[in-house]
Amino acid sequence: MKGAGNTDGGITSVYELKEKLGEGSFSEVWLAQHRRSQKLVAVKCIRKRAVAGKEAMLQNEIDVLRKIDHENIVSLEDTFDTPAKLYLVMTLVTGGELLDRILDRGIYTEKDASCVIRQVLEAVKYLHKLGIVHRDLKPENLLYETPFKDSKIVISDFGLSKMEDQGVLSTVCGSPGYVAPEILQQKKYGKAVDLWAVGVISYILLCGYPPFYDENDTELYRQIMKGEYEFDSPFWDDISQSAKDFISHLLQVEPEKRLDCDQALQHPWISGGTALERNIHSTVSAQIQKTFAKNQWKRAFNATLVVKHLSKKATHTEEEEDAGLAAAGGSLQKHS
Repeated sequence: MKGAGNTDGGITSVYELKEKLGEGSFSEVWLAQHRRSQKLVAVKCIRKRAVAGKEAMLQNEIDVLRKIDHENIVSLEDTFDTPAKLYLVMTLVTGGELLDRILDRGIYTEKDASCVIRQVLEAVKYLHKLGIVHRDLKPENLLYETPFKDSKIVISDFGLSKMEDQGVLSTVCGSPGYVAPEILQQKKYGKAVDLWAVGVISYILLCGYPPFYDENDTELYRQIMKGEYEFDSPFWDDISQSAKDFISHLLQVEPEKRLDCDQALQHPWISGGTALERNIHSTVSAQIQKTFAKNQWKRAFNATLVVKHLSKKATHTEEEEDAGLAAAGGSLQKHS
Protein backbone atom coordinates (compact mmCIF):
# COMPACT_ATOMS: atom_id res chain seq x y z
CA MET A 1 0.00 0.00 0.00
CA LYS A 2 1.28 3.47 -0.88
CA GLY A 3 2.90 5.05 2.17
CA ALA A 4 2.35 2.04 4.43
CA GLY A 5 4.68 1.69 7.40
CA ASN A 6 7.29 -1.05 7.68
CA THR A 7 9.31 -1.99 10.74
CA ASP A 8 10.23 -5.67 10.38
CA GLY A 9 13.65 -6.29 8.97
CA GLY A 10 14.57 -2.60 8.69
CA ILE A 11 14.99 -0.54 5.59
CA THR A 12 18.24 -2.19 4.52
CA SER A 13 16.44 -5.49 4.00
CA VAL A 14 14.27 -3.82 1.36
CA TYR A 15 16.50 -1.06 -0.02
CA GLU A 16 20.23 -0.73 -0.63
CA LEU A 17 21.37 2.72 0.48
CA LYS A 18 23.85 3.59 -2.25
CA GLU A 19 24.97 7.21 -1.93
CA LYS A 20 24.36 10.16 0.36
CA LEU A 21 22.86 13.03 -1.63
CA GLY A 22 22.69 15.65 1.09
CA GLU A 23 22.81 16.29 4.82
CA GLY A 24 21.31 18.83 7.18
CA SER A 25 20.96 19.45 10.90
CA PHE A 26 18.13 16.97 11.33
CA SER A 27 18.21 14.64 8.34
CA GLU A 28 20.07 13.05 5.45
CA VAL A 29 18.90 12.15 1.96
CA TRP A 30 20.19 8.97 0.33
CA LEU A 31 19.97 7.51 -3.13
CA ALA A 32 18.63 3.99 -2.65
CA GLN A 33 17.64 1.02 -4.79
CA HIS A 34 14.88 -1.45 -4.14
CA ARG A 35 16.54 -4.83 -3.84
CA ARG A 36 13.85 -6.72 -5.74
CA SER A 37 12.55 -4.29 -8.38
CA GLN A 38 15.84 -2.34 -8.75
CA LYS A 39 13.85 0.91 -8.72
CA LEU A 40 15.84 3.96 -7.60
CA VAL A 41 14.33 6.18 -4.90
CA ALA A 42 15.35 8.97 -2.54
CA VAL A 43 15.32 8.12 1.16
CA LYS A 44 15.03 10.92 3.70
CA CYS A 45 16.51 9.77 7.00
CA ILE A 46 15.35 11.82 10.02
CA ARG A 47 17.21 11.51 13.31
CA LYS A 48 14.58 11.16 16.05
CA ARG A 49 16.78 12.57 18.79
CA ALA A 50 17.09 15.82 16.83
CA VAL A 51 13.30 16.23 16.60
CA ALA A 52 12.32 14.95 20.04
CA GLY A 53 9.03 16.45 21.17
CA LYS A 54 7.97 17.32 17.64
CA GLU A 55 6.74 13.88 16.58
CA ALA A 56 3.15 15.05 16.03
CA MET A 57 4.29 17.81 13.70
CA LEU A 58 6.37 15.43 11.63
CA GLN A 59 3.43 13.04 11.50
CA ASN A 60 1.35 15.84 9.97
CA GLU A 61 3.72 16.05 7.00
CA ILE A 62 3.64 12.28 6.57
CA ASP A 63 -0.16 12.19 6.80
CA VAL A 64 -0.40 14.84 4.08
CA LEU A 65 2.01 12.98 1.80
CA ARG A 66 0.14 9.71 2.27
CA LYS A 67 -3.02 11.31 0.90
CA ILE A 68 -1.31 12.39 -2.31
CA ASP A 69 -1.09 10.43 -5.56
CA HIS A 70 -0.64 12.74 -8.56
CA GLU A 71 1.78 12.69 -11.47
CA ASN A 72 2.93 16.26 -10.81
CA ILE A 73 3.58 15.82 -7.09
CA VAL A 74 6.49 14.04 -5.43
CA SER A 75 5.28 10.80 -3.88
CA LEU A 76 5.84 9.18 -0.51
CA GLU A 77 6.25 5.53 -1.40
CA ASP A 78 6.98 3.98 1.98
CA THR A 79 8.06 4.65 5.56
CA PHE A 80 10.34 2.74 7.91
CA ASP A 81 10.38 3.38 11.64
CA THR A 82 13.30 2.34 13.85
CA PRO A 83 14.10 3.35 17.45
CA ALA A 84 16.67 5.90 16.33
CA LYS A 85 15.52 7.02 12.88
CA LEU A 86 12.52 7.56 10.64
CA TYR A 87 12.98 6.84 6.94
CA LEU A 88 10.76 8.39 4.27
CA VAL A 89 11.05 6.70 0.88
CA MET A 90 10.28 9.29 -1.80
CA THR A 91 10.12 9.54 -5.57
CA LEU A 92 13.62 10.12 -6.95
CA VAL A 93 13.63 13.41 -8.83
CA THR A 94 16.68 13.80 -11.07
CA GLY A 95 15.85 16.63 -13.46
CA GLY A 96 16.86 19.53 -11.24
CA GLU A 97 15.17 22.75 -10.28
CA LEU A 98 12.95 24.73 -12.63
CA LEU A 99 15.11 27.86 -12.86
CA ASP A 100 18.28 25.83 -13.43
CA ARG A 101 16.62 24.09 -16.37
CA ILE A 102 15.61 27.43 -17.89
CA LEU A 103 19.21 28.64 -17.64
CA ASP A 104 20.40 25.54 -19.48
CA ARG A 105 18.00 25.97 -22.38
CA GLY A 106 18.84 27.75 -25.62
CA ILE A 107 15.24 28.49 -26.51
CA TYR A 108 12.58 29.45 -23.98
CA THR A 109 9.19 30.99 -24.69
CA GLU A 110 5.97 32.13 -23.04
CA LYS A 111 4.45 28.88 -24.23
CA ASP A 112 7.08 26.95 -22.26
CA ALA A 113 6.27 28.98 -19.15
CA SER A 114 2.54 28.45 -19.71
CA CYS A 115 3.10 24.69 -19.92
CA VAL A 116 4.95 24.70 -16.59
CA ILE A 117 2.25 26.74 -14.86
CA ARG A 118 -0.49 24.52 -16.26
CA GLN A 119 1.14 21.50 -14.64
CA VAL A 120 1.54 23.37 -11.35
CA LEU A 121 -2.11 24.42 -11.44
CA GLU A 122 -3.28 20.86 -12.12
CA ALA A 123 -1.30 19.66 -9.10
CA VAL A 124 -2.52 22.49 -6.86
CA LYS A 125 -6.10 21.86 -7.98
CA TYR A 126 -5.69 18.23 -6.91
CA LEU A 127 -4.30 19.29 -3.52
CA HIS A 128 -7.09 21.78 -2.96
CA LYS A 129 -9.75 19.19 -3.75
CA LEU A 130 -8.22 17.09 -0.99
CA GLY A 131 -8.37 20.09 1.33
CA ILE A 132 -4.58 20.51 1.38
CA VAL A 133 -2.92 23.94 1.24
CA HIS A 134 0.77 23.76 0.26
CA ARG A 135 1.79 27.16 1.71
CA ASP A 136 5.33 27.16 0.30
CA LEU A 137 5.09 27.13 -3.49
CA LYS A 138 8.21 28.66 -5.08
CA PRO A 139 10.56 27.83 -7.97
CA GLU A 140 12.94 25.86 -5.72
CA ASN A 141 10.09 23.46 -4.94
CA LEU A 142 9.26 22.89 -8.62
CA LEU A 143 11.47 20.12 -9.96
CA TYR A 144 11.81 18.24 -13.22
CA GLU A 145 11.28 14.53 -12.71
CA THR A 146 13.98 13.54 -15.23
CA PRO A 147 16.75 15.31 -17.18
CA PHE A 148 14.94 14.66 -20.46
CA LYS A 149 13.39 17.43 -22.55
CA ASP A 150 9.85 16.10 -22.19
CA SER A 151 10.09 15.69 -18.41
CA LYS A 152 7.11 16.71 -16.34
CA ILE A 153 7.21 19.13 -13.40
CA VAL A 154 6.68 17.85 -9.86
CA ILE A 155 5.88 19.84 -6.73
CA SER A 156 7.99 18.94 -3.70
CA ASP A 157 8.46 19.92 -0.05
CA PHE A 158 5.27 19.53 1.97
CA GLY A 159 6.78 20.54 5.30
CA LEU A 160 4.49 23.56 5.62
CA SER A 161 1.42 22.03 4.02
CA LYS A 162 -1.75 21.84 6.05
CA MET A 163 -5.07 20.06 5.79
CA GLU A 164 -7.99 22.45 6.15
CA ASP A 165 -9.93 20.01 8.31
CA GLN A 166 -7.25 20.45 10.98
CA GLY A 167 -8.60 23.90 11.75
CA VAL A 168 -8.40 27.52 10.70
CA LEU A 169 -5.15 28.54 9.00
CA SER A 170 -3.65 31.66 10.53
CA THR A 171 0.06 30.97 11.04
CA VAL A 172 2.45 33.48 9.51
CA CYS A 173 4.72 31.21 7.49
CA GLY A 174 6.15 30.64 4.03
CA SER A 175 8.99 32.11 2.00
CA PRO A 176 9.07 35.93 2.11
CA GLY A 177 8.92 36.75 -1.61
CA TYR A 178 6.03 34.38 -2.29
CA VAL A 179 3.82 34.85 0.76
CA ALA A 180 0.29 36.22 0.20
CA PRO A 181 -0.90 39.55 1.67
CA GLU A 182 -3.49 37.96 3.94
CA ILE A 183 -0.76 35.92 5.65
CA LEU A 184 1.31 39.04 6.33
CA GLN A 185 -1.81 40.79 7.60
CA GLN A 186 -2.22 37.94 10.09
CA LYS A 187 -5.70 37.18 8.85
CA LYS A 188 -7.36 33.80 8.56
CA TYR A 189 -6.56 32.40 5.14
CA GLY A 190 -7.08 29.42 2.86
CA LYS A 191 -6.32 27.91 -0.52
CA ALA A 192 -6.02 31.29 -2.24
CA VAL A 193 -2.52 31.74 -0.77
CA ASP A 194 -1.27 29.06 -3.16
CA LEU A 195 -2.73 30.93 -6.16
CA TRP A 196 -0.91 34.10 -5.11
CA ALA A 197 2.33 32.11 -5.10
CA VAL A 198 1.54 30.75 -8.58
CA GLY A 199 1.17 34.36 -9.71
CA VAL A 200 4.59 35.26 -8.32
CA ILE A 201 6.16 32.20 -9.96
CA SER A 202 4.50 33.04 -13.30
CA TYR A 203 5.91 36.56 -13.11
CA ILE A 204 9.43 35.25 -12.46
CA LEU A 205 9.21 32.74 -15.32
CA LEU A 206 8.48 35.55 -17.79
CA CYS A 207 11.11 38.09 -16.76
CA GLY A 208 13.60 36.35 -14.48
CA TYR A 209 13.07 38.49 -11.37
CA PRO A 210 10.31 38.65 -8.72
CA PRO A 211 7.46 41.17 -8.69
CA PHE A 212 8.17 42.12 -5.08
CA TYR A 213 11.70 42.69 -3.88
CA ASP A 214 13.58 44.77 -1.35
CA GLU A 215 16.63 44.16 0.83
CA ASN A 216 14.55 45.44 3.73
CA ASP A 217 11.93 42.91 4.81
CA THR A 218 9.58 45.59 6.12
CA GLU A 219 9.51 47.30 2.72
CA LEU A 220 9.13 43.95 0.95
CA TYR A 221 6.10 43.10 3.08
CA ARG A 222 4.62 46.55 2.50
CA GLN A 223 4.88 46.05 -1.27
CA ILE A 224 3.18 42.67 -1.01
CA MET A 225 0.35 43.87 1.24
CA LYS A 226 -0.31 46.78 -1.13
CA GLY A 227 0.12 44.63 -4.25
CA GLU A 228 2.65 47.09 -5.65
CA TYR A 229 4.44 45.70 -8.70
CA GLU A 230 5.07 46.73 -12.30
CA PHE A 231 5.54 45.14 -15.70
CA ASP A 232 8.79 47.02 -16.21
CA SER A 233 10.14 48.07 -19.60
CA PRO A 234 12.12 46.74 -21.41
CA PHE A 235 11.80 43.33 -19.69
CA TRP A 236 8.06 43.04 -20.32
CA ASP A 237 7.89 44.75 -23.72
CA ASP A 238 7.85 41.45 -25.62
CA ILE A 239 5.46 39.66 -23.24
CA SER A 240 1.85 39.23 -24.30
CA GLN A 241 -1.00 41.17 -22.76
CA SER A 242 -2.64 37.83 -22.04
CA ALA A 243 0.26 36.79 -19.80
CA LYS A 244 0.08 40.09 -17.93
CA ASP A 245 -3.67 39.68 -17.53
CA PHE A 246 -3.21 36.17 -16.13
CA ILE A 247 -0.69 37.38 -13.54
CA SER A 248 -2.81 40.40 -12.64
CA HIS A 249 -5.75 38.15 -11.83
CA LEU A 250 -3.59 36.07 -9.48
CA LEU A 251 -1.75 38.91 -7.73
CA GLN A 252 -4.97 40.31 -6.30
CA VAL A 253 -4.54 41.56 -2.75
CA GLU A 254 -8.08 40.50 -1.80
CA PRO A 255 -8.21 36.69 -1.87
CA GLU A 256 -11.84 36.57 -3.00
CA LYS A 257 -10.89 38.45 -6.19
CA ARG A 258 -8.08 36.04 -6.99
CA LEU A 259 -8.56 33.31 -9.60
CA ASP A 260 -9.02 29.82 -8.20
CA CYS A 261 -7.39 26.81 -9.89
CA ASP A 262 -10.30 26.08 -12.22
CA GLN A 263 -10.51 29.70 -13.34
CA ALA A 264 -6.75 29.94 -13.80
CA LEU A 265 -6.71 26.77 -15.91
CA GLN A 266 -9.43 28.24 -18.12
CA HIS A 267 -7.54 31.50 -18.70
CA PRO A 268 -6.55 31.95 -22.38
CA TRP A 269 -2.85 32.14 -21.47
CA ILE A 270 -3.09 28.60 -20.11
CA SER A 271 -5.75 26.99 -22.28
CA GLY A 272 -6.46 29.37 -25.15
CA GLY A 273 -3.24 29.43 -27.12
CA THR A 274 -2.42 33.08 -26.41
CA ALA A 275 1.03 32.36 -24.95
CA LEU A 276 3.58 33.62 -27.46
CA GLU A 277 6.31 31.45 -28.98
CA ARG A 278 8.86 34.26 -29.22
CA ASN A 279 12.24 33.25 -27.73
CA ILE A 280 12.77 35.20 -24.49
CA HIS A 281 15.61 33.05 -23.17
CA SER A 282 18.39 35.63 -23.29
CA THR A 283 16.46 38.24 -21.32
CA VAL A 284 14.97 35.85 -18.77
CA SER A 285 18.16 33.85 -18.15
CA ALA A 286 20.23 37.02 -17.70
CA GLN A 287 17.81 38.27 -15.03
CA ILE A 288 17.62 34.87 -13.30
CA GLN A 289 21.41 34.81 -13.01
CA LYS A 290 21.51 38.36 -11.73
CA THR A 291 18.62 38.03 -9.29
CA PHE A 292 19.01 34.53 -7.92
CA ALA A 293 22.79 34.03 -8.04
CA LYS A 294 23.21 34.64 -4.31
CA ASN A 295 20.45 32.22 -3.40
CA GLN A 296 21.03 29.25 -5.69
CA TRP A 297 21.98 25.85 -4.39
CA LYS A 298 21.99 22.42 -5.95
CA ARG A 299 19.96 19.63 -4.41
CA ALA A 300 19.59 16.11 -5.74
CA PHE A 301 16.41 15.93 -3.71
CA ASN A 302 14.54 18.94 -2.38
CA ALA A 303 13.83 18.48 1.32
CA THR A 304 14.26 22.05 2.56
CA LEU A 305 11.69 23.69 4.80
CA VAL A 306 11.60 27.46 5.03
CA VAL A 307 9.57 29.17 7.74
CA LYS A 308 9.48 32.93 8.10
CA HIS A 309 7.69 33.99 11.28
CA LEU A 310 6.71 37.63 11.11
CA SER A 311 4.90 37.87 14.41
CA LYS A 312 6.17 37.42 17.93
CA LYS A 313 2.73 36.17 18.94
CA ALA A 314 3.72 32.55 18.38
CA THR A 315 1.44 31.20 21.05
CA HIS A 316 -1.36 29.22 19.39
CA THR A 317 -1.23 25.56 18.50
CA GLU A 318 -0.74 25.85 14.73
CA GLU A 319 2.18 28.24 15.18
CA GLU A 320 3.90 25.71 17.42
CA GLU A 321 3.17 22.90 15.01
CA ASP A 322 4.69 24.73 12.06
CA ALA A 323 7.82 25.60 14.02
CA GLY A 324 8.12 21.93 14.82
CA LEU A 325 7.72 20.96 11.20
CA ALA A 326 10.60 23.20 10.28
CA ALA A 327 12.77 21.46 12.82
CA ALA A 328 11.59 18.01 11.79
CA GLY A 329 12.27 18.57 8.13
CA GLY A 330 15.70 19.99 8.59
CA SER A 331 17.67 21.70 5.86
CA LEU A 332 19.57 20.27 2.94
CA GLN A 333 20.69 23.56 1.47
CA LYS A 334 23.99 23.15 -0.32
CA HIS A 335 25.24 26.46 -1.56
CA SER A 336 27.17 26.51 -4.81
